[in-house]
Amino acid sequence: MFDYHYQYSLCSVPAWVLGSREFNADPAPLSVHGVRAAHAHFFKKLDNLSNWEERARIFQDYMEVAFHLHQWREKDNVGKLLSIKHSYLRFLRGWLFDADSVEGAVLKGWVESRMGLPPTYHGGRINGKESNAYLAYLKDRMKGSGRTNAIFSQLDLLYEFVQYELGRRDPDTTHITLFRGVHGFYDHELLEWDAKTGKGVVRLNNLNSFTHDFERAWEFGTFVIEARVPVSKIFFDGAFLHAGILKGEEEVLVIGGIYDISRRII
Repeated sequence: MFDYHYQYSLCSVPAWVLGSREFNADPAPLSVHGVRAAHAHFFKKLDNLSNWEERARIFQDYMEVAFHLHQWREKDNVGKLLSIKHSYLRFLRGWLFDADSVEGAVLKGWVESRMGLPPTYHGGRINGKESNAYLAYLKDRMKGSGRTNAIFSQLDLLYEFVQYELGRRDPDTTHITLFRGVHGFYDHELLEWDAKTGKGVVRLNNLNSFTHDFERAWEFGTFVIEARVPVSKIFFDGAFLHAGILKGEEEVLVIGGIYDISRRII
């Protein structure tokens, strides 16, 4: 069994609460301390925009200015590549290709740093902080964030924007049903399982890919699990950014913890 140790949380809920089944059943809003206050003028501007595409464009523009990403962009291709290298977009795209990549380690590192939930899998099962898998994760995390402009602060604002957009669209919704294609539970800790009903309890990795589309989930595994995910634990939803950023991507990145799941069949 995984040797799990919660850490200090920089959000509004302690890590041991945030990672629990009880939180998922009765969730509370989450916010990284200080982010909304530091960018109050940005969120005030969003309040005055009724069109979500315009809000997404303003978010993209604001990120470039606030974190000086535009300074890396030149007219030649080298400048464009440097701009992406220092941008949150690099890490989202890296995750979409491989969640166990350097970029994936940085995103898992953000969850660990802000939410207090350490990863349980990164290229292998992490059995505590002394394990080789955890040390490999730390190496990837340091390599990915070392020469990037305030990447955790960029991800703070990305998360807060997604949470703002979710609340703006439907303030009464507390949960969203999402689907994840899997090949087994090798990268999750299976805590309970009833083979007859296809229902169980798992500790998900601290960050996980899901989708809104049940049919699409089958493209990524031999079976599909369904979870009722608290809105406050949605880190990223590609549908909320400008169409030109990650066009066609349907992944939803979900903060982990202990979840009730159901195995779905066609």
